[in-house]
Amino acid sequence: MNKKIKKVLIANRGVPAFRVIHTCRDRKIETTAVYSTPDRLATHVFLADSAVHIGEAPPIESYLNKERIIDAALKSKSNAIHPGWGFLAENHEFAQMVIDAGLIWIGPPPNVIKSMGDKIQSKKLAAKANVPTIPGVNGVKSAADIEKWMKTEKVKYPIILKASKGGGGKGMVKVSHSKELASAISKASSEAKKAFGDDKLLAEKYIEYGRHIEVQIVADNHGNIIHLFERECTIQRRNQKIIEEAPSPSIDETLRNEICVTAVRLMREIGYVSAGTVEFIFDPDTRKFYFLEVNTRLQVEHGITELITGHDIVRNMIDIAQGEKLKFSQPDIHPNRWALEVRINAEDPKTFNPSFGRISRLQLIPGHSVRVAQGVYEGSEVPPYYDSLIMLIMTSGANRQDAISAMERTLSRNLRIEGIKTLTPLLLSIIRHKAFQTADFSTRFIEEHIDELVSTLDETCVDDELHKIARFVAEVSALGPRNWM
Repeated sequence: MNKKIKKVLIANRGVPAFRVIHTCRDRKIETTAVYSTPDRLATHVFLADSAVHIGEAPPIESYLNKERIIDAALKSKSNAIHPGWGFLAENHEFAQMVIDAGLIWIGPPPNVIKSMGDKIQSKKLAAKANVPTIPGVNGVKSAADIEKWMKTEKVKYPIILKASKGGGGKGMVKVSHSKELASAISKASSEAKKAFGDDKLLAEKYIEYGRHIEVQIVADNHGNIIHLFERECTIQRRNQKIIEEAPSPSIDETLRNEICVTAVRLMREIGYVSAGTVEFIFDPDTRKFYFLEVNTRLQVEHGITELITGHDIVRNMIDIAQGEKLKFSQPDIHPNRWALEVRINAEDPKTFNPSFGRISRLQLIPGHSVRVAQGVYEGSEVPPYYDSLIMLIMTSGANRQDAISAMERTLSRNLRIEGIKTLTPLLLSIIRHKAFQTADFSTRFIEEHIDELVSTLDETCVDDELHKIARFVAEVSALGPRNWM
């Protein structure tokens, strides 16, 4: 039976809220934004048809406050909730509360979110579905546990410790030598407890020069599970992605078919419904791939899959939540372009430290083959309480070089952001680097090339300086000479 969605509350802010609102507008579905006090003038508040204040700045009082968000949906007469990504998007308790309140949850079933939210449990389910998994050991509490496993399985350093309930790079610590093990366990468990409320860890063999490849899945309630091919998300800093592309330049057609079919098999095994992503680590030396995790939500980088396939994944999620069958089958999916995405984060490009404040200037000329998801505007305040992502820029072309060229043009000539620091200069240095141009990289790319990348950063340009000089001359002309002149 179809459950008609009439009004969607987006339980998020910034870029993810912006993205969901756009598809809802295309579908003529009304939207409700929620906002904290510092976000009262945020972009998503202006874009939505209505908005509800849900609390003060700390996320626990606003965007993580389940009861207030559900109450906001009921008061605004919204009959569905879309969580975007981050915050409560992979919180099975929130998903169940939404359903129990008589609202439509635009996402996978709560029991699937719960099982995939535990890395130990998800790895067991992957093994059951005959999906290759990285050699590892679960429930480690001491160095002795790990050393015993390494000796038995003949595993050598480096290894990586992971929070069982983790995600987003939190609670992950690489260990290169036995003398680092005790302190690494302490650090990983502390981070895990702080971020996820659970200090359980697992240890895995660390694939030194791995590549991060993920498969986009959409699945309805009628047994149809379809992949929209893969993305490569290898360029990361602190285990968090900053550049993604589709398709992957690391694999051939045979491997592409194998990894995509494997992802579908896993999602069928766990009873997946809605949009989701299966993440793998690929070892280029052995040409083997291993299961990492399932992201039970809309991924930040879903837009590049939409660019190469022509499918609106948020639209798919809404249709599925209404009980509809997917309107396409696997043979209908024909990727015919290459797409690239960069994450414009409010961070210092040299240190990755957060940068907050007012955006005094924002000039963006998208141009040909460019798509933008923009969570800020000129004059916006970037508050210090939330994720640093302020904008996604995607480019596409007939081939990889075309997509890279369009991105270089956009970042170097068509984008100006002042008032805060962003990763833009670093992103530009990366896509201009010879190793990136030839797709000769691994998840250690930034770590290995950071000094070289930083040395080539171009954080100012002639146009910027001329703009500042012209503004100063105008102020002097209007207000008269300054005291020190």
